[in-house]
Amino acid sequence: MTKAELIDAIADSAGVSKADAERTVQAFFDIVVDATKKGGKVAWPAFGSFSTTERAARTGRNPQTGEEVQIKASTAMKFTASSSLKSALNPGKK
Repeated sequence: MTKAELIDAIADSAGVSKADAERTVQAFFDIVVDATKKGGKVAWPAFGSFSTTERAARTGRNPQTGEEVQIKASTAMKFTASSSLKSALNPGKK
């Protein structure tokens, strides 16, 4: 699903204009980014939570030359699905 398709689906489902739907979705993502940049966690019951994780510096390899390269430490976004979401995605699994 593309961004445009998502905005259309939200606007139709919520009965709001596409502009309102886009502003709302953008505000959600802005808040998630701001909260997680500060080390916080954003949780939505029955869906999951967004948080950050630290990746340590490491040595990697250039796949074309095989040469070792240093990869800097970084912060990555992490999403953890709730048990309700996992159950909805895997209905026959216990």
